Amino acid sequence: MKLRPLSRRTFLRGAVAGSAVALALPPLEAMFNARGQLADAQAGDLGPIFGVFFWANGLPWHAGHGATQGQAGYSDQWTPAATGEGYTPSSLLSPLASHNVSLVTGLEPHTDIPTSPGGQGDGHMRGFMVSMTSDRPRSKGFDHPSHTLTALRPTLDQYVAKHPEFYPDAPPRFRSLVLGISEARFHDYGHWNAVSYNGPDSLNLPISSPTQLYDLLFQVPDDAPELARRAALLDAVMEDGNSLRKQLGGDDKQRLNEHLEHLFEVQRRLQLGVQSCQPPAPPSNPQDLLEKTTIMAELLGLGLQCNLTRVFSFMLSSPATTHLYSNLGVVSGMHKTCHDGIWQAVHDITIYHMQGFARLLDVLANTVDPTNTSLLDRALVYGASEYGEGWKHGVKEMPVVLAGGANGKLRRHTHVREAGGNLSKAHVTLLRALGITTPSYGFNGGETSAAFGELLVG
Repeated sequence: MKLRPLSRRTFLRGAVAGSAVALALPPLEAMFNARGQLADAQAGDLGPIFGVFFWANGLPWHAGHGATQGQAGYSDQWTPAATGEGYTPSSLLSPLASHNVSLVTGLEPHTDIPTSPGGQGDGHMRGFMVSMTSDRPRSKGFDHPSHTLTALRPTLDQYVAKHPEFYPDAPPRFRSLVLGISEARFHDYGHWNAVSYNGPDSLNLPISSPTQLYDLLFQVPDDAPELARRAALLDAVMEDGNSLRKQLGGDDKQRLNEHLEHLFEVQRRLQLGVQSCQPPAPPSNPQDLLEKTTIMAELLGLGLQCNLTRVFSFMLSSPATTHLYSNLGVVSGMHKTCHDGIWQAVHDITIYHMQGFARLLDVLANTVDPTNTSLLDRALVYGASEYGEGWKHGVKEMPVVLAGGANGKLRRHTHVREAGGNLSKAHVTLLRALGITTPSYGFNGGETSAAFGELLVG
């Protein structure tokens, strides 16, 4: 018997504590027509995914960052020896090797530095703003002694999420998701708490709790008991799920079962985290960032797979992070470690950051839809930090990683180098790979119409 195509907007429905709940589903074969298109597709369905992965305090310093940094005598552990396709990853990039990431090296901000008020060239501030907005910090209200600053325009994640060419029709439930892992902060105000801006003085604070992200994505009612409500959500939709199985073929039944089993497993891990015994005194580093990254990435992957959003920012650590990496034998927070010039500790932390990046990419690569397309094949994930290196706040050699395939528009496993090049040129490149018309990008001295054509397909 020929089964009727299933609507892409099918949800599993039920009720918890008198409140209606609806659980989104991943793409199923039954949702596609004979031409391989979603039966009731809207323009946003299975389009590209854009994400930002941000880590704090840049890279270990070397001569490329400046004469002073060069006097320390350390070699460049980031830049691969060769350019072009099929490059051999450097030691710091080795955790990302299996994902064939592309990267651009040698870039720096080209924006102007106003003379008043002073301090606007500080790498923590200028480097971050150019890396994330292609513009300098706003001069109005800038105060270097108190580290007070804001952006002039949206960060790239919000620019893409609100661009009509990215979501040409009705956007999904969330235009974007803003996530964070480490909760250590250099300051408890402003810029130091987030990497996503809507515009001046408008920060998007990250969701840093896996349980909060779970509840947001799956619309868990607030009035159910804390430990019972996630279980109740899945229990509530099981009857609808059993009815749906009767409409599905064998592969789709298996896919639905795997989706629900994955949710049950994530839920179980969240509950164990809530119920775990509390030590009499908190340890120096109570949360393992890699474990937390994995579960946050798994939840994000479910949200992307169910088309709840196609844009995200993932802040592993906040600008100028004071996170204590005691698991690596580091005795001070990272910001102080950088300023103390402890190169080996910064090197080891950078490897750890790249391992976190790899955890996110692992989830995206391992989540596959019925067309055998992975989330990573659809995605372009921009890996960035706030400056080139943290010892002297140098903004030369800013890190730029471009992971994923952008639905076939981004060339993978390619290294492009342009010493002293304009960081905004990388932004033009990624926007064009996402299908966004970009005659030029960059502001206040950083404007450019050029792209790295070696990284674009077609």
